[in-house]
Amino acid sequence: MSGTGYTAVGVSPAPRRRLLRHWRLVAAACGLAVGCTALGGVAGGLVAVHDMQRQLDPGYNSGPVPPATATRTPTSVAAVAARATPSVVMIKVNNGAATGSGFVISGGYIVTNNHVVTLDGQATDASLQVDLSNGSSVAGQLVGRDPYSDIAVITAAGAAGLPALPLGNSDGVEVGDPVIAIGSPLGLADTVTSGIVSALDRPIQPGAGTGMAPEVYFDAIQTDAPINPGSSGGPLVNEQGQVIGVDAALDTLGGDPITGSQGGSIGLGFAIPVNQARRVIVQLIRTGFATHSVLGASLNRAFPGTGAQIATTGSRGAPPVEARGPAARAGLRPGDVITRLDDRPVTSAYSLVDAIRSLPPGSRVKIIFVRQGDALRTSLVLGSARS
Repeated sequence: MSGTGYTAVGVSPAPRRRLLRHWRLVAAACGLAVGCTALGGVAGGLVAVHDMQRQLDPGYNSGPVPPATATRTPTSVAAVAARATPSVVMIKVNNGAATGSGFVISGGYIVTNNHVVTLDGQATDASLQVDLSNGSSVAGQLVGRDPYSDIAVITAAGAAGLPALPLGNSDGVEVGDPVIAIGSPLGLADTVTSGIVSALDRPIQPGAGTGMAPEVYFDAIQTDAPINPGSSGGPLVNEQGQVIGVDAALDTLGGDPITGSQGGSIGLGFAIPVNQARRVIVQLIRTGFATHSVLGASLNRAFPGTGAQIATTGSRGAPPVEARGPAARAGLRPGDVITRLDDRPVTSAYSLVDAIRSLPPGSRVKIIFVRQGDALRTSLVLGSARS
C-alpha cells in the first residue's frame, strides 16, 4: 500500500514514480478545467447581469394616453349599435331549453321568429322569459304567430318602456349595403356583428316542418354579417338604425339552417325582409293570425326540369288545380310548367312558392308558362289562406 492510496503490484520504483507524476498531471488538468468552467460561469453571469441592467430604463415613458373619442359618426357601427341595442331582448323558452332574440317595435310589442317561440315546432304552448336590456327578466305572452312566414309577436311587462326600433323599407335595400345584426347568439346578449347585404331575393326553405311548424318559404335578404344560433328573431338594421329584416336562418356546413345545429355561421345568414314581416306583424297584433298568398294549384316537387310544374294528379282527394281558384281562372292546367313570375325567373316549385309567399294576398302577377313546348302568358290575382 503506497501513500497515495493505490496498490502497485509488481511495479518497480522507477515506473512507480512515473505513474505518480502521471496522476499528478491528470489531477492538475482536472483542476484547471474545473477552474476555467467556474470562471466562465462567473464571467457569463456578470455579462448577463450587465446586459439586464443595460436593458432596464427607469426613466422610460410610453407617452400620454390620447383622449378617448367622444363621438362617432351617426352611421358608424358603434353609433348604430348604441342606439339599437337597448331595443333588443333575449328570449328564453321553457326555462332556458332554448334561447332566441327579439326586438321592440312601436306599441311595446316584441317581434321574433315562430321557430323561437315553438322550440322549432316542438312546443305549442311554451313558456317564455324575456330578458330586457335594462337587466330585468319578465314573463312573455304570445300575441300571435305565423308558421308560414316564421314571424311571431309577443308582449312582456316593461317592454313598452324600452325604445322602439323603427321599421325600414326592405324594397330599397341593395347588394353591398352595410348592415348590422344584433342578438343573443349562444345566450350572449347584446352581441353586435356587421357586414353587407350579399344577395337579395334568395329563395330559402329552412327544411320540412314538424308539429306546428310547416315548411317555411321566403325570399330572403342574404348577409355575411355573422348570425349564429340564438340570434334568430333579432333585427338586421341599416346605417340609419332601421330594421330591414328579421334574422331567421344561417347556413352551415351540415346542419339545419334554422337552428344552426352542427355548426355556426360561415358567412351566410338570411333575414326575412321587413316589408314581408311588417304585413304579418300588423295582422298578428290586430287579429292573432295572419294570411298568406296562394296560387290555387298543387305543384310537382319532383319535377326534374327547370320551372315549377303544376301537378297532374291531386292529393287527398283534391284536384291539382282548385276549381274557380286563381290558377283555374287564369287558364292554367295540370302539367303546365311556370317559368317566370313577374320579373322573377322560376327554377323550381320551391322558388315559385317563395315568390308567391313574399307577396300579399290579392296581388296581381304576370306568369309565363310552358304547355306542350309552347311558351304562353297569363296573369292572375293571388288568393288568400289563413295560416
